[in-house]
Amino acid sequence: MEFLLSIIIFLPAVAAVILALFLRGDDKFARLNAKRVALAATSVTFLASIGLLADFDPQNTGFQFVEEATWIAGLTYKLGVDGISILFVMLTTFLMPIVVLSCWNVDNRVKDYMIAFLVLETLMLGVFCALDLILFYLFFEAGLIPMFLIIGIWGGKDRIYASFKFFLYTLLGSVLMLVAMIAMYVDAGTTDIPTLMTHSFGSETFSLLGIQIIGGAQTLMWLAFFASFAVKMPMWPVHTWLPDAHVQAPTAGSVVLAAILLKMGGYGFLRFSLPMFPVGSDVMAPLVLWMSAIAIVYTSLVALVQQDMKKLIAYSSVAHMGFVTMGIFTFNQQGLDGAIFQMISHGFISGALFLCVGVIYDRMHTREIDAYGGLVNRMPAYALVFMFFTMANVGLPGTSGFVGEFLTLMGAFQVNTWVAAIATSGVILSAGYALWLYRRVVMGDLIKESLKSITDMTTMERAIFAPLIAMTLLLGVYPALVLDIIGPSVEALIDNYHAAVPEDVSAMAKPATH
Repeated sequence: MEFLLSIIIFLPAVAAVILALFLRGDDKFARLNAKRVALAATSVTFLASIGLLADFDPQNTGFQFVEEATWIAGLTYKLGVDGISILFVMLTTFLMPIVVLSCWNVDNRVKDYMIAFLVLETLMLGVFCALDLILFYLFFEAGLIPMFLIIGIWGGKDRIYASFKFFLYTLLGSVLMLVAMIAMYVDAGTTDIPTLMTHSFGSETFSLLGIQIIGGAQTLMWLAFFASFAVKMPMWPVHTWLPDAHVQAPTAGSVVLAAILLKMGGYGFLRFSLPMFPVGSDVMAPLVLWMSAIAIVYTSLVALVQQDMKKLIAYSSVAHMGFVTMGIFTFNQQGLDGAIFQMISHGFISGALFLCVGVIYDRMHTREIDAYGGLVNRMPAYALVFMFFTMANVGLPGTSGFVGEFLTLMGAFQVNTWVAAIATSGVILSAGYALWLYRRVVMGDLIKESLKSITDMTTMERAIFAPLIAMTLLLGVYPALVLDIIGPSVEALIDNYHAAVPEDVSAMAKPATH
């Protein structure tokens, strides 16, 4: 298939256009048809991406399925995937049908809701496949719009505040990234990502406003990209938009936000920061490692005192993304493998946890932890599923959560034992808040009158959780599924990084940062 990537990316958008143009009315049948079209489009996209994975050769570390065409105003439309990005494409296409199924009970402006998710899927897939700076930027930024609408229209009572906070935070970071992209174009004379990955940007130390910039232009560009990706991840201290956005977002919006949108930051580091600014990455690595360690401990402690279930899981996501950034900036095979694995695994686990909250929210219309207790007596199946994902979130061996955390800690231990030790304490804290949440919601006696009539999971809800449980177990028991695909590309990335960073720079940078 010549245009397989374009088909995968734009199929949801085509379905969104069909819904917008041809679906009329807002009766029961129109709403059902909107959901059916969205489900069919996302499912076909997933099947097409399986074909992509089947033809993919992990041993080839270059970009595959490359498509290139001239676009408006001399810009290039260029797509391709390598061992790092293909799994994010798979994660996105795998989760979207589940997201559509989770919206099955929504009755408010269903057509618009489905269009928003279909457009969002196109833009997210575009981010992971774009091989041109401008194209990447367009997809990266445009993804804000449908998410902004999903939170702002279908969210909770403070939805306007949360959606604007999400939008402005992410936009401010990205403005700096755009400036850096223009500087890169001026320096290299191209916006082609594979070419830029081999281009060496200036790394001579110079003075700016009396401050010595070690790593020169690379460090400055790295910081500009970092501003955007750190907000997207989100890293501590720019994480405050995420709990607000999660609490106000509808269940399906939370799933997409946690499972896919947060991964764009990590993907950006792997695609831009490390290969294009290796010296800048090297200079700034100690800073990122310490920020990650602080994020893991701090957000886990904040999670302990939350009263709202969604907020607790949102803070837990920030802590898990701390492991990702820590793994990426170890610059070794274990760390990077672990970081990518953690992102994929977190996609399944956090998505499932938000769906777990959604199940009881739909029944009781509250997310307060204190409103529940003793659910195991009325909802045994739900209690089992919730326990499974709580354990996976903690990183129980046998689930995918363990593999990612273990590998990132292994990688971090080789670079900085202190950072690794602090991050490991985060694992203990995460067990604290996750088990405490579970105990308060599920265990104990069923005292509250309002919960006496609550019903267990429907067949539909069980069907939604089944693929997520399967994937979490499969990756936990057989991590080679992921590691074999990403391994060669990660190895090539690390080799290029070490070739680009002279030893003396590393030696210079290290004392200055301690």
